[in-house]
Amino acid sequence: MTYRIVCLTWLTVGLGLLAPPSVAERNLIPSLEKIPDVCSERPNEPDWMQNIALRDAYQRVLVQDIYRAQSMARIVETGSCDCATRFPTWDSAESTFRENHADADRSEMLQASDIYNRRANELRPQAQAICEAAGNW
Repeated sequence: MTYRIVCLTWLTVGLGLLAPPSVAERNLIPSLEKIPDVCSERPNEPDWMQNIALRDAYQRVLVQDIYRAQSMARIVETGSCDCATRFPTWDSAESTFRENHADADRSEMLQASDIYNRRANELRPQAQAICEAAGNW
């Protein structure tokens, strides 16, 4: 009797491994593509940001923080959350970085990042409400 149970168990395991995944299981396979839920046609970061050396990554983070703060401010100021308002080109954030922070040292850039993050976080609830009403959050 024990031999029969062991054989049936191994047969069940073997068939389970050979069976194709169900539809639900196939939907759990992660995709390597990063496709956002809203505004899928977002502008890419500038090349220099994507190719920056790891030791200088704080510069990239600062530009990203500037971009986010400017985006939240624009949404709140205009009361609009269309894709062009929420995800414009990176020109303005890059310009702000170059004019105000490019000559700063690492410590000063980290402090500036903190300031831009705080500003973005202050505006986020208002921007989120506007964007949710537009179905764009």
